[in-house]
Amino acid sequence: MVGDDLHGKPSQLKFVRVAQMLLFSNALCDPPLGQTTVLKSDQDTVKFTVLLESSKSLPEQNWEAVLWHNGHEGREWKELALEETKIPETPLAIQSGSRPQVYRRWYSVVLKRPSNLEPVQFTLKYRLSSYDTWRWVNEHSCLTDGELYFQPETPPKDLVNYLKDFSPDFLIDPAESETPHTRLWSLTSSVKAAEGKVSGFTDTSLGVPRSFSRWFSLVRIWSPWLAPRHGQGQFSPHENAVLSSFLRMDGLHLVLLAISGIDEVLTVFKPDAHGNVIAHSRNDSTEPGQARILAAVGTTFSTALAAVIYHARKIVRGYDTMSQEVKEDMKTALEKDVKAEWMENWYDGLTYCTWNALGQDLHEQKIFDALDVLKKKGIRITNLIIDDNWQSLDNHAQSQFQRGWTDFEANKEGFPNGLKHTATTIRDKHPNIQHIAVWHALLGYWGAVSPTGNIAKNYKTRKVRKSKGLTEGTMTVVDEEDVPRMYDDFYKFLLASGIDSVKTDAQFFIDLMEDADDRRDLIKTYQDAWTIASLRYFSIKAISCMSQIPQILFHTQLPTNKPRLMVRNSDDFFPDVPTSHPFHIFTNALTSLLTSHLNVLPDWDMFQTSHPYSFFHGAARCISGGPIYITDTPGQHSLPLIHSMTAPTIRSTTRILRPNAIGKCIEAGVYVPYESLRFLKIGTYHTGSSADYGVSILGVFNISEQALTELIPLRDFDGIKEGEGKEYIIRAHPSGDISPPMSLSSEFPVVELALDTKGWNILTAYPLHTLPSSVERTDIAVLGLLGKMTGAAAVVGTP
Repeated sequence: MVGDDLHGKPSQLKFVRVAQMLLFSNALCDPPLGQTTVLKSDQDTVKFTVLLESSKSLPEQNWEAVLWHNGHEGREWKELALEETKIPETPLAIQSGSRPQVYRRWYSVVLKRPSNLEPVQFTLKYRLSSYDTWRWVNEHSCLTDGELYFQPETPPKDLVNYLKDFSPDFLIDPAESETPHTRLWSLTSSVKAAEGKVSGFTDTSLGVPRSFSRWFSLVRIWSPWLAPRHGQGQFSPHENAVLSSFLRMDGLHLVLLAISGIDEVLTVFKPDAHGNVIAHSRNDSTEPGQARILAAVGTTFSTALAAVIYHARKIVRGYDTMSQEVKEDMKTALEKDVKAEWMENWYDGLTYCTWNALGQDLHEQKIFDALDVLKKKGIRITNLIIDDNWQSLDNHAQSQFQRGWTDFEANKEGFPNGLKHTATTIRDKHPNIQHIAVWHALLGYWGAVSPTGNIAKNYKTRKVRKSKGLTEGTMTVVDEEDVPRMYDDFYKFLLASGIDSVKTDAQFFIDLMEDADDRRDLIKTYQDAWTIASLRYFSIKAISCMSQIPQILFHTQLPTNKPRLMVRNSDDFFPDVPTSHPFHIFTNALTSLLTSHLNVLPDWDMFQTSHPYSFFHGAARCISGGPIYITDTPGQHSLPLIHSMTAPTIRSTTRILRPNAIGKCIEAGVYVPYESLRFLKIGTYHTGSSADYGVSILGVFNISEQALTELIPLRDFDGIKEGEGKEYIIRAHPSGDISPPMSLSSEFPVVELALDTKGWNILTAYPLHTLPSSVERTDIAVLGLLGKMTGAAAVVGTP
């Protein structure tokens, strides 16, 4: 069989069928298919980079490829020929173990910015010669067309250009934004007062966002947790949202934030049947309240989000609801120095948690045995969390929601000699353990307080109604006037027992209270009492869990009047639910877009190192910027994984290698839904003490149920700088492969990455530094510790 190559010369195909060649071929594109790429107003052109691959099991061939697009005045579809480029240094290709060897040919073409700034759709097609039929990439990859949005030089100024038909009940005030290239508005409306025990509810329409194509929301997936939701076209999340963002077809981003926790008002967003964004507000006060919404428009999602967060912090600070007594208590608690070694150990030490590891039938001997196994295996943990089931409770053998807390002391069945004996034994046998934490619920236990226990006898209590649902009914809680004293006594007891840290869970129960008087008396009271007592007795060493209710987000976690708090960032790690693991990472990456702006250190939850998804979870924890907890069944440990996440110190302790920026979904992935057949990309950044050392780290995860291959552009890495001499190398973990030097202006500033299902890779972009030399140019990069997932985080500075 004979055909023509791209230059019109006869080419022998060695009797291989064209259909066979096409079957074993693949095309990759940047900008990518299946999602939207936004071009800034000063970008007159967009360069397309295309990689065509064919299997090495067949003869190598020339290919003809074109970009098919509608970027013309008449919007008709036309083709633009791609030009093959011979380059001296081939871009790095990181292959999965199951992928066959392939030939690679690189192509590029430049598309001009259309004068009408209309969105452009595009796709690819390719073939062996002019005699053959075209192969359309969309038909064989399950990817839709790619889209290009072009930002205007001058964005519209007024909110009416972004929201259509919003309610006249809203008072709209333009506000000064603290982030560049953004516009900001504050919207307020009245919310009906509570009547007796019934809260006041008011719905006010923000209208329909104009000219948008995709939306992203952080919703209350259930009471304690946030999770991402995505859509195209009409705004239609199934759950109430705290944050919603809309990608407009002019490439601008409209971000809406609902503020809660002021004047006893909780506000969230919900859709109506016509796609209007409804501000749904609940007021627990006997006086009319206000719904407070912030709207920002920016050239990036990140800057628009920052604009609403910074202004929300100002609003919350201006409506400080703490009493003078609480403020004095907070000031006294903060006057205790936060020791540097506490921060190092608590944030950066490897932690072991008993929850999944030891089960719900917990007793001290199980803990002792588990720690002995860790020691025997050479796993030197720094922190220990004694999770649920150590407390003294009533209603034995009933569900956790029916059991109430009776006493401060540990239960006698599992801890016969008391909590102090357990802690002392642990510290004597395992001096490497610096901190021991215990679990408890914010209200005491899942069923709050036992009405017949010693706690109920020593502190005033009240019975409260819970809202309908999983935990409906009534529960006994410590009443408003005694909550601070109870927490002070309890934490004083824990500290005297050798416990110097806590994990305070089930914090969402304060939002499950049904009656308005209970809510206004207790929601802020419990938040403030816990915050002050934990600071007074444990400094920074506290974990807030199941606490992503709007009132806590804004009242406790947003203000910067105290040290940064460690806060659980998502629902639990469920070891026995296979489908939960990719979504767990996806949820944390998207939720961190918001929580990275709070005064918290997001905690992506514990995981097990000997598990089908262990390395997947481990890689995510390493780039999260938060703590790393393991909850291994005794004896079931992956030492290679633990060693790749940690490093020993000169003080014979173990440190996790934690980047000093919070890991979160990259800008290009904000509107990419979970089921999109695209990689999840999580970006973080690490700087040492020297301003010259800064590395960008990109965690890439295949969260789909099929193998995927993508081009990863250098622009996906945070903090990459443009300009002459700004070159980088990209190193992959675990393979150790290193790319040729590249810059944002290189011919092909990309890395090809193939990942199987459950596959992951950590790519680190290192800046190159030129050594002064009179002979020849020598560039170096400081890689950090090799064999580590985030080895660059071990570098504290460069000379």
